[in-house]
Amino acid sequence: QVQLVESGGGVVQAGDSLRLSCAASERTFSSTMGWFRQAPGKEREFVAGIVWFTSSTKYADSVKGRFTISRDNAKNTVYLQMNSLKPEETAVYYCAAGRLPLATATAGYDYWGQGTQVTVSS
Repeated sequence: QVQLVESGGGVVQAGDSLRLSCAASERTFSSTMGWFRQAPGKEREFVAGIVWFTSSTKYADSVKGRFTISRDNAKNTVYLQMNSLKPEETAVYYCAAGRLPLATATAGYDYWGQGTQVTVSS
């Protein structure tokens, strides 16, 4: 059973930056780590993904150029650096682990963290 623990959420103003972290109990199970977000009343959506071994990445179009996903294999930790945040990006951000390389659908992930709230004020 893979356990994922997110941290780093908070309240920021529009245009600010924030870095989220996701510590995994192990990474032997998963190929890909992903970040998703879910705003109230909306479906959970893909934000970014990274492959443990190759560090290949994929981003949602809405965050390209502003968000960066990275990983530290020694710490089994994945990061999401978020710059130029917008109020509409207020959501609970979830970390996920899956076996499908760079999947963008929630069904492609087997384990989920508890989520961390990001609030962007205007």
